[in-house]
Amino acid sequence: MEGVHEEEVLGRAYDARLMRRLLGYLRPHRRTLGVAVVLIILASLVQLAGPALTVIAVDLFIHPRPAVSPVAALAERALQALGWSLSPREGLHLIGGLFLLSLFALFALTYGQAVLVQSLGQRLMFDLRAQIFDHLQRVDIRFYDRNPVGRLMTRLTTDVDALNELFTAGVVALVQDVFLLVGIVGLMFYLNWRLALVALLVLPLLVALTVWFKTNARRAYREVRTRIARINAFLQEHITGMAIVQLFNAERRSFERFDRLNAEHRQANLETIFYYAIFFPAVELVSALGIALIIWRGGHQVLEGEVTLGALIGFVQLSQRFFQPISDLSEKYNILQSAMAASERIFALLDTPVTIASREGYRPERVRGEIEFRHVWFAYEGQEWVLRDVSFRVQPGETVALVGPTGSGKTTIAHLLLRFYDVQQGQILLDGVDIREWDLRALRRAVALVPQDVFLFSGDILTNIRLGETSISDERVREAARRVHAHEVIERLPRGYQTEVGERGARLSTGQKQLIAFARALCFDPPILILDEATAHIDPHTEGLIREALETLLVGRTSVIIAHRLATIQRADRIIVLHKGRVREVGTHAELLQRDGLYARLYRLQYRQIAGWPVAGDP
Repeated sequence: MEGVHEEEVLGRAYDARLMRRLLGYLRPHRRTLGVAVVLIILASLVQLAGPALTVIAVDLFIHPRPAVSPVAALAERALQALGWSLSPREGLHLIGGLFLLSLFALFALTYGQAVLVQSLGQRLMFDLRAQIFDHLQRVDIRFYDRNPVGRLMTRLTTDVDALNELFTAGVVALVQDVFLLVGIVGLMFYLNWRLALVALLVLPLLVALTVWFKTNARRAYREVRTRIARINAFLQEHITGMAIVQLFNAERRSFERFDRLNAEHRQANLETIFYYAIFFPAVELVSALGIALIIWRGGHQVLEGEVTLGALIGFVQLSQRFFQPISDLSEKYNILQSAMAASERIFALLDTPVTIASREGYRPERVRGEIEFRHVWFAYEGQEWVLRDVSFRVQPGETVALVGPTGSGKTTIAHLLLRFYDVQQGQILLDGVDIREWDLRALRRAVALVPQDVFLFSGDILTNIRLGETSISDERVREAARRVHAHEVIERLPRGYQTEVGERGARLSTGQKQLIAFARALCFDPPILILDEATAHIDPHTEGLIREALETLLVGRTSVIIAHRLATIQRADRIIVLHKGRVREVGTHAELLQRDGLYARLYRLQYRQIAGWPVAGDP
């Protein structure tokens, strides 16, 4: 539930620190942004042309009077300066043409602004997603132990989309609405400041309505986020574990739980619909009230000769435009709130320190493969030690097996050698150099790990073996597959090496995936090979073939074999027996049996109870 709680957090609707950091992503695109802002300002000005032209048309050509509005007077002076003397019909033709021209100009400006802003948003999403994914590739494995995959996917998808909406529909709309509001109010006061004050009488009512909406919408929106987060967590868990759900006939119980979560989410959304359904009609009502006040007061002023008819009509048009940006600003509140919460989560991810960093360190031309653990202590959490004062040395070209009960630290040793984690105490040396001094890429290039649970990526078998390494030829891939007896298995598939493996290799059997993992490891020809229960899921016949191949492949290569099945490691040069994180015994298979210690007990536990099986070397 930890991930769910994080998804439920909304934070403040506006955080200046986060906004400054977000705006930093605009810096590389400041020219595009500058052009977009200019187009936004021009579009806002052009939107004022309609009411202004209406005032001019009425006061100069439809209902001319000696006293005209300031806008009409300005237009009249302009016509006189040009030396134009227009009849009412000619004037109306000119006004109509200018009105059409303003519509075309508004279309062009809005189109250009939309293209620039949307393309800018796509570039920002591209940059941000690239930065997040690059960071995810560099953080240490311990980070993934604490963070579910679903949460990280949300950062790259939903949260980035929320920021895109902020830039394309939030910030841009905010700038446009602010300029439009300033222009409308300025034009109102320029026409008649008394009537402008009348038009603004409804503003306190609109502010109160907006505050009520934001307060309740924020609470309802938080509830929606909470409910959808719980649905996502439930779906991720139950879809992943669908085999268990079906195996234990738990479909009905799972559906009942999902139905309850789904109903709660529906109810939360209905609550937000309620507030939206009240707010926007209420804004329209306040807008109509404002227009009614303008007509009531402005009509009296027209009759008294204080305001022209053109100015009154212009005021009505401006009032209609005045309330639309305010309504838009209220609607953008949720976008801003969602983006602030998303940015806080994204930056928390990006601020995760990379404790195991790849730096320019030791990069030898040739790796001999000497491994030494020197008084190593390691714990995944706190003082819960998984390895306790572990020391051993593996000579170049030697094959060493690690055995012991579950939880004794065998796989942990492999992960430490690959520097997925750093030790708390002691040292791990490769060729006499502390692996923390090695260049991380060089270190991992020197070691190949064949795990028990093989991971395959979507794509074909050829791609999964060479992992996109262009220097590895198709023939080299096939040769590696032949040496581990995977070639025959692959060739029997419908499309051979071009066979699509499906998500996580779902179209292949477990044994086929392990053979591909062997071919993958050997294809990169590492000087050090780690087999972590690599033959655990292979049938005895295939396991025998792989053992034959390994007898040749392990020659001249430092190898560490981690095994529960002791039959797979009897020919190892040395066997290291671990128990409760400590090295208990070291020796060959025969030597350890003669000691009649922990290894001998493990060996008898596996074989003596299997009736009819010979127990070679058992005392």
